[in-house]
Amino acid sequence: MKVLLVSTYELGHQPLGVAHPAGALAARGHDVRALDLAVEPWDPAVAGWADRVAFSVPMHTAARLARDLAGRIDGPVACYGLYAAMCSDVATALDDRDARTALVRWVEDDPGAVVAPALPARDLLPGLNEYAGLVIDGTTRLAGATEASAGCVHRCRHCPVPVVFDGRIRITAVDAVLADVAQQVDQGARHITFVDPDFLNGPHHARRVARAFHAAFPDITFDCTVKVEHVLAHADAWAELADAGCLFVVSAFESVNDTILDRLDKHHTAADASRAVEVLRAQGIEVRPSWLPFTPWSTVDDICDIVEFVAAHDLVPNVDPVQYSIRLLLPRGSLLLGHLDPLAWDPERLSYRWTSPLDPLQHRIAELVERGGDYAAVRECLGLAPVPRSEAERPHLSEPWFCCAEPTGAQLALADPDR
Repeated sequence: MKVLLVSTYELGHQPLGVAHPAGALAARGHDVRALDLAVEPWDPAVAGWADRVAFSVPMHTAARLARDLAGRIDGPVACYGLYAAMCSDVATALDDRDARTALVRWVEDDPGAVVAPALPARDLLPGLNEYAGLVIDGTTRLAGATEASAGCVHRCRHCPVPVVFDGRIRITAVDAVLADVAQQVDQGARHITFVDPDFLNGPHHARRVARAFHAAFPDITFDCTVKVEHVLAHADAWAELADAGCLFVVSAFESVNDTILDRLDKHHTAADASRAVEVLRAQGIEVRPSWLPFTPWSTVDDICDIVEFVAAHDLVPNVDPVQYSIRLLLPRGSLLLGHLDPLAWDPERLSYRWTSPLDPLQHRIAELVERGGDYAAVRECLGLAPVPRSEAERPHLSEPWFCCAEPTGAQLALADPDR
C-alpha cells in the first residue's frame, strides 16, 4: 500500500507524529512517504500517488492547518492525534492514543492487526537543519525531539490531553528512547526536547531515562515539560536532571489568579509558581512559562498581573510574546464544558465559542505579536509603564509559536494548496 503521512505543525520539531507511524508502516512493507508542511510545500502529485493519506493533528494549530487539505483529497483520508475527533467531518478520525496501531489497522483494513515497536522513520523527513534549533551562548545548535511517555495522569480542565487519555500514560521503553535519540544525534543534534505532556508523570521512569540519556550522550543537553505541581513535588530530582543536561523546563503557569487556576484544576497557586522558579534556578535550570491570559473569567487586571509577574521574576527573556495572546480553547469533550455555558460549536476555530469584554484586547495583542511585537510592546498595549529592557539571553528553542495559538497568516499560506 502506498501511504502518505502529512504533518502541518509540530512546534518546530521534526514531526515525531509522522516519524513514529511511518516507521511502523514501513516495517510492515508499505511504501511510505512523508510531507511536513511546516518546512515543505504541499505537493498534490504526492497525494495523488498515495493509496491512502493521513494527517497528524496532535494540537490545535496542526488541526486548523490540516482540515482544508484533508477535505480536498480524493480517496481515503484520515486524521490521527489529539485533535482527530475535531476533524471527523473531513476525514476518518483514528484512535488518538496509539497512532501507530490505528494507522496500520486503517491502512490494512485489519482491526485486529498487532503492531510491533519500530524505530521512527526520520530518514523520510527533512533534516534537522530545517527545524527549530537551540539558541544558547550566541549560537544556534541543531535540536531533535523524542518522547519518554504519552498521555498525562492529570485532568487539567483546559487541556485536550485528558479528553483522550483520561488520566492515563503510556511509557516508552528506555532503549527505544535512546535509539531514537541516537539517530538524531547522528544527524547532528546537540539538544533534545522531550515532548511528553509532562516528563515527570512517571517520575521513576523519567529519572531512568535521564540517567541513561546522559550515560549514552554526555555532551547532549535536553529540555522537558513539567507542571508546577511536579516541579515542587519532585524537588529532589532537579539536581540529578541538571547534571544529566537539563537546560530549561516548560511549565504551564497559565495565570496568577488563584481562582482561575482553581477553575482550571491546575493544582497550583501563583505562590507555587514563584517557588517553582526558585527551585529550578537553584539548580541552574531556567523555566519557560506558558500562559493562558484570556479566559471567560479574566479581567484586565489579570492580564496585567501576568505581565508584571514576568518582570518581577526576571522571566522576560523566558516568555515568547505569543504567550500573552493565548485565548482559552474549548474543543469537543473539554472538561470545562460542565463549568461554563459556551455558545455554539465553531468548526473553523475547532472550539465552542465564548465571548468576553476583553476580546478586542486579545485581538490587538494577537495581531501585535504576530507582527513581531515584544514584551515591551505588550506592556505598552496594556497601558503599563515601561521597565528596563533585559539583555539576558536564556537557552531556548528558536520556534516562537505555540500549540494553542491560532495559526498565523504565514502558516495558513504554507498549508494553502492554491498558493
